[in-house]
Amino acid sequence: MTKIVALPGDGIGPEIMAAALRLLSELGGFEVEELPVGGASIDAHGVALTDEVLDACRTADAVLLAAVGGPKWDSTDPGAPRPEQGLLALRKELELFANLRPVRPSPALLDASPLRRERIEGTDLLVVRELTGGIYFGDRARRDGTAYDTCVYSEGEIERIARVAFRFARRKVTSVDKANILETSRLWREVVERVAAEQDGTELEHLLVDNAAMQLVSRPADFDVILTENMFGDILSDEAAMLTGSIGMLPSASVGAEDASEASDRQRSCRGLFEPVHGSAPDIAGTGRANPLAMFGSVAMMIRYGLDREDDAVKIESAIDRALEEGLRTADLGGDATTEDATEAILRNL
Repeated sequence: MTKIVALPGDGIGPEIMAAALRLLSELGGFEVEELPVGGASIDAHGVALTDEVLDACRTADAVLLAAVGGPKWDSTDPGAPRPEQGLLALRKELELFANLRPVRPSPALLDASPLRRERIEGTDLLVVRELTGGIYFGDRARRDGTAYDTCVYSEGEIERIARVAFRFARRKVTSVDKANILETSRLWREVVERVAAEQDGTELEHLLVDNAAMQLVSRPADFDVILTENMFGDILSDEAAMLTGSIGMLPSASVGAEDASEASDRQRSCRGLFEPVHGSAPDIAGTGRANPLAMFGSVAMMIRYGLDREDDAVKIESAIDRALEEGLRTADLGGDATTEDATEAILRNL
């Protein structure tokens, strides 16, 4: 029996997690343990991630997370616990340094994107984002009326994420940086070029992040794998979400070393953390209008990348495409289908 730790989190998280657990039950072969994280954990335990939940995640085969955060826990007090700390700690402690975000608009949603159909048709790209370094994890503080956040990257951190990007590339890796300004980006470019020199037949191109943001909406079908550091990847992957018509459509995977021999003992059992790209959407929590499709896509990624059940992953993705072709549209896609409607449609097409 495959052990999954499910972290519903906050906002619409419990609603879309309930839908995901129905899908897992339909597929069969899973033992699921639901545990709190984020704001729910702050309310119950005073911290966004407890040691007990972290230990459970370490010993699970995979972790499925819905969403964390909300205005209830917003604070300008630097000492106050924040829901996002739970997610960042999970990635760090489980050594999940690579975030994979596939962007492939469903044929049925080509007209749902704010971009013209002919511009996004044929788009099938993967954003590979470094997750555990950079400005989000650097030294930060306030002092005498000023604030600072430090961006730090080592050669080893850059090399390992670059190897992930080249492993998934079919024809080209586009490395995104700000090498005209930032020293960390200059090191990034040097190391990526060194890794690229070891590859056979995979093209490497460099784009400055501001240019990459423009090219992503002007010629998205030209991209294959986009390799980027933590903060740039956070921004660009959300921009890429709109190619699919809604951020409610994008799943993601956070994974570590390619095999157990490359990982530390504490990381070997957990094969990744899988979550939708969208946030907790507290404004619609409890209304039954949340789109669960990105959550279902995250289940598919968990099954494919974490559990090696490719056939089941294809079943889920095909069921999503068929449901959309039949006209399923949740509120974020311009329709009125509820979370329950969408769940039933996917299960019916499974």
